[in-house]
Parts: sequence; C-alpha cells; structure tokens
Amino acid sequence: MAKAGDFESHDFARDEKKVRDKFWRTAKRAASHIPFMEEVVAGYYCAMDKQTPLKAKGILLAALAYFVMPFDAIPDVFLGIGFTDDIAVLAAALAAVRGNITPAHREAAREALAGLQ
Repeated sequence: MAKAGDFESHDFARDEKKVRDKFWRTAKRAASHIPFMEEVVAGYYCAMDKQTPLKAKGILLAALAYFVMPFDAIPDVFLGIGFTDDIAVLAAALAAVRGNITPAHREAAREALAGLQ
C-alpha cells in the first residue's frame, strides 16, 4: 500500500514525459474503443495542471503512462480487446480523482477531441 510520502518521492517528471510524448497518438488510436474518452482527455489535462494535488497527479500519471505504453497486460495491437485493460485502469484512476477534474479540464478535453475529428 502506498503511503503519502511515496507520492512526494516518486519521479513524476519521468511519467509526465512519457505521457506528454505519447498521449495524443495513443488517444487518437483508442478514441473509438474507449467510451469515456472525453473523461480520459480531461484526466490528461488535470494531470498536467500545476494546481492539481500531488496525489491526484500521481494517480493520473500512472494510469496514463500505462495507457500510452504499447506493451501491457493485453497489448493494444489486439484489435477489439487490446484496450480492455487500459479501460479498467483508466476508469479506476478517474473514479479516484474525479473531484480534481475541473470544468476547465473538461472543456479543454471537448475542444481537443473536436480537433482530432
């Protein structure tokens, strides 16, 4: 079980770099497979927001890093089922930090997704 101090010592910069580098490419591929993609993108904006509490940021960055990594429990290359493990991880993370995702994060997500189409 993680302790509060664990979040303070975690290397968020490494996770944030992974997520920033690969998020949009993965989001574009996954958009039709993840029914709550707007909330995932809002979570991305929340994770990148300097005002987001460290614990929420850590939870989101860990889930988003799992999402963008090509090799996980069920590799994303398996069409139809490849994103099922990602969906479970993202849903749990978003539920845990729902109170930290602001209307501004959600608006940015809507605008970003409109631009992807």
